[in-house]
Amino acid sequence: MEVFYYMVFGILGVVVAATELSKSNKDRINTSSTFNGFKNNYLFVYSLMMAGDWLQGPYVYYLYSTYGYGKGDIGQLFIAGFGSSMLFGTIVGSLADKQGRKRACVTYCITYILSCITKHSPQYKILMLGRILGGIATSLLFSAFESWLVAEHNKRGFEQQWLSITFSKAIFLGNGVVAILAGLLGNTLVDALALGPVAPFDAASCFLTIGMFVILFTWTENYGDPSENKDLLTQFRGAAVAIASDEKIALLGAIQSLFEGSMYTFVFLWTPALSPNEEDIPHGFIFATFMLSSMFGSSLASRLMARQAPRVESYMQIVFAVSAASLLLPIVTSFLVAPTKEKGGSISFAGCIQLLGFCAFEACVGLFWPSIMKMRSQYIPEEARSTIMNFFRIPLNIFVCIVLYNVDAFPMTVMFGMCSIFLFVACLLQRRLMAIADKPKTEDWVAMKERGSEAEPLNI
Repeated sequence: MEVFYYMVFGILGVVVAATELSKSNKDRINTSSTFNGFKNNYLFVYSLMMAGDWLQGPYVYYLYSTYGYGKGDIGQLFIAGFGSSMLFGTIVGSLADKQGRKRACVTYCITYILSCITKHSPQYKILMLGRILGGIATSLLFSAFESWLVAEHNKRGFEQQWLSITFSKAIFLGNGVVAILAGLLGNTLVDALALGPVAPFDAASCFLTIGMFVILFTWTENYGDPSENKDLLTQFRGAAVAIASDEKIALLGAIQSLFEGSMYTFVFLWTPALSPNEEDIPHGFIFATFMLSSMFGSSLASRLMARQAPRVESYMQIVFAVSAASLLLPIVTSFLVAPTKEKGGSISFAGCIQLLGFCAFEACVGLFWPSIMKMRSQYIPEEARSTIMNFFRIPLNIFVCIVLYNVDAFPMTVMFGMCSIFLFVACLLQRRLMAIADKPKTEDWVAMKERGSEAEPLNI
């Protein structure tokens, strides 16, 4: 079965290379040299930030286990991280709108570096503090940087369509190339050089430190709404009102929570799904294959967003439908393929089918990130961008905490079925978003016409 892994990885590699190299002028957007310099600076910083994040991911659970903690204790540490992201991350995100997005990005670096330092201690309380700091940092990673980019892009007067280039390249590099390289670097530090499971966290601190200095010396500050001195409660209330009063923002938040909730659940489930009988599977190689699939998705997204048609709101319906179908494969194979009770060995035939489905899901993940970023840049108001984006993460973090707490309570087929239902609902909500995307323009035109007719008698 080892040939199967290499075959899937090789085919995906060829597809990604062909997709990138075959881009025509229709698939590219002409930009200026000034914008390219701005874009490359952001991509360099974002890649460093993602390197700091990806280096840690594969070794968090392993590090805790080497300190002698069991599954229950480790689960509580993970729950603390997501809970921290839900509670404190929202506050920090609101401060980013008020105190400045550049400061928030620097805060991300400092917070995550401190979280990495705590990994040197085997004491549970210190590790818990590290998870709390890591949860805060994660919220900033997925809100402050994007908020700074959108505000700075608009402030410098660049074309709105050029944002899609930065979004797609950021995902292609940060969630693809950097993820694969970080996995290889982490494997070298831990296995080849035998530096121990803390080494990737130290390497992450180095990348975060470099990125922090680049931010300090090359980025300018921007704010959400500097004209008003609002307290946090007022910001929360304004963000809640914006979500409640604009159906497009509410739909976008629901779609994001449903997809990301399914994605994080998939992260916990893919290993036991592919090795239900403790089959010997190459976790690192499969992870690299998933990242290659994500690269294909982001490359495809850059092509789609460079064209006028189909619109993002339109093709994302297909993305959610495909992702829902791909996570149904574990359920389908459980009925069609007779399960084996033999322990160990290589991946089963059912596992091979599921792996292909999981690669399709990861390709959808690669399509999702730049596309949702573009829709957020269109629909979320600038003055409360970070606050609203962290509001979107509240239901996501609640859902992930519940899944983590009850991960052993339900069969995997039930968990995958739940994720598939969530993704199908996201498809329906995306269809609704597509339907109302042009409504405000029509309503504004009607309102302007009515106001104009009302004003005519006053001019007589």
